[in-house]
Amino acid sequence: MAEYRIRVAKDKADLVKGLITSTQTTGPFQTYADAIAFAAILGAQRQKRIPLGEIARKEPAPISIDIFISRGYDLALKLLAIAENNSLEVLVTTEEETKEKSYRIFEEYANGGLEILREELRGAIDYSERILLLLMSTKFEKETDLDDFDLSKLL
Repeated sequence: MAEYRIRVAKDKADLVKGLITSTQTTGPFQTYADAIAFAAILGAQRQKRIPLGEIARKEPAPISIDIFISRGYDLALKLLAIAENNSLEVLVTTEEETKEKSYRIFEEYANGGLEILREELRGAIDYSERILLLLMSTKFEKETDLDDFDLSKLL
């Protein structure tokens, strides 16, 4: 079987290109794999999983799964598949069909995360700054959650 490649939806291709540091942009990520992995985690955190639809064929071209593995993102990929399927099968299987299913889950969460980023970054000039603000607001929300407030700490 051919090596699997992580794909990007055609309607998100320009956003992904803008997230990468290049001579034309000052994006916060070094590689497409970095941007897609971040988007997948964001999509999972916000529970937004969207099927890809039409696939970008050129820039960014589908990315070899080996790139994600070499950058250490295989753990995130496996964790998303475990959480989605409520099964550890992805950790022990050698079946290509199971692996491809976990890759599709990763792609769909990345697509959902890219949708979130598109909304959050709308009108932004500096994506790095806006993403930092997004991360800071997420951290602040967790720290100020009133359900976790314990008055006994004040005694």
